[in-house]
Amino acid sequence: MNGEGTPTRANQPVGPPKPKLLDCVRLAIRAHHYSGRSKEAYVAWIKRYIFFHGKRHPSEMGAEEITRFLSSLALEGRVSASTQDQALSALLCLYREVLEEDLPWLDDRPRQGTDAARRRHAVGASGRRLSPPPR
Repeated sequence: MNGEGTPTRANQPVGPPKPKLLDCVRLAIRAHHYSGRSKEAYVAWIKRYIFFHGKRHPSEMGAEEITRFLSSLALEGRVSASTQDQALSALLCLYREVLEEDLPWLDDRPRQGTDAARRRHAVGASGRRLSPPPR
């Protein structure tokens, strides 16, 4: 700033501002010609994932956080297998298409089966099988 309180040219950002993460997600989904409803569902899952982990940026997270989130959906949220698949697809889109990070460990994760089987095989961050919540 100069002495008059106005910013100097050296302190001003160069070029347009960087697009926000969720705007990048919307653009990536649009590029793949997904429907508007799919786009909003994916954005909602990604927001839920970010808030689940205390608003950490997804680029700071990885396998452990994704596994914990998906396990929480199965065990605490008691969501159906197809709902888990949609959440996983949204996260795959985020990491592969927007953040350009490959997640080969997700290919080994079971994506089919009954809801009960998914809950039995859900694993926690420590790698141990989780037991269902008390009723």
